[in-house]
Amino acid sequence: MSWDIVLFNSRQTIELVEEVIEEQLEPTDFCSALENQFDKIEKNDNHRRIIGNDFEIEYFADTENVSNKILNLYGEQGLFEIVILARQEGWQVFDTGLGEMLNLDNPEINGYDNFNKYLKQVLNEK
Repeated sequence: MSWDIVLFNSRQTIELVEEVIEEQLEPTDFCSALENQFDKIEKNDNHRRIIGNDFEIEYFADTENVSNKILNLYGEQGLFEIVILARQEGWQVFDTGLGEMLNLDNPEINGYDNFNKYLKQVLNEK
């Protein structure tokens, strides 16, 4: 199972994802930025898998610019790598494990622990 985040490129500072103003979102080539940032990327049709030290990030490549991008993370270190890129590009990050926007200045507070608790709960129910 993966822990998911969503990248946004918006002129609006997003406090709550429910309050996103569509007109403020900027179509972006997230995939090119990801491919330029990471060295080891496996490609299979439109599926991409970034392989790093102690993490993997999966996503699907787009054929056009999009205003947001969902990434599947495996390992907390992947989030910190994405935070570096998000800061460089001026992106914002929604953390599904927290259920809120990630503070890029304090990414140590993130949803990885919540994701692990959920995963243990699901595995224990089987």
